[in-house]
Amino acid sequence: MRYQEIRAAYDNKTITVYQAYNKNIALPAIKNNKFEKPFSFNRMTWIKPSYLWLMERSNWANKSNQEFILGIKIKREGWEKALSLGILTHPDKDVYASASVWEEKFNEAKVHIQWDPERTLRGGKLEVRSIQVGISRFLIEEYNNEWIEEIVDMTPLTKKINQLRKDGKHKEAKRLLPNEKVYPVSDEVEKRIGIK
Repeated sequence: MRYQEIRAAYDNKTITVYQAYNKNIALPAIKNNKFEKPFSFNRMTWIKPSYLWLMERSNWANKSNQEFILGIKIKREGWEKALSLGILTHPDKDVYASASVWEEKFNEAKVHIQWDPERTLRGGKLEVRSIQVGISRFLIEEYNNEWIEEIVDMTPLTKKINQLRKDGKHKEAKRLLPNEKVYPVSDEVEKRIGIK
C-alpha cells in the first residue's frame, strides 16, 4: 500500500464522492440530482471519495450544517479532469521545482488537492492518506451541470453504521461501509497530485 493513494467506490462510468450539508442544501440536491442555492457557486467545494474521512469531518452527520451525508456519483471523465488540473495545497518538493513555482501555480489553480490521514471505523488516524479535491468557482458549474449523474442520500445508512459503532458491533458496521478500492490514474496524474 502506498502512503498516498486514491481509494473510492467506483464503476466503469462513475466514482462516488461524499459531501455533508444541511437540509436546505441537501434535500433539493437529492430530489433533483444537482445543487441549487443556497449551495454556493462562488466558492470552492470539496469532494472526498473516502467515506470514513467524511465521517470524521462531519462527526457521523452530527455536526451543525453537516446533518445530511450525500453520496455524489460523478462521471469518471469529470473526476479525472479535476485531477489533471489539480495543484497541491502545499509545496511538495517532489512535485514542484521550488516554493515560488508552487505558489504561482496554486494562485492560478482551478482545482486544489489535499491529502489527509485516512480514518478507521473507530476514528483513529491511519498512516495512509486520503485525497480531498477542491473544485473552484471556475469549474463548479461544470461539476454541477455536467459531471453529476446521481446524488444519493447516505444519511440513513450513516446513522445505522454509527449506531452499530456505538453498540460495539464493529464487524456489522464494517460490512455496511461503501466498498472502496484503489482508483487507477495515469503516471502523469500520479506525479502531478503527489501520489507516492
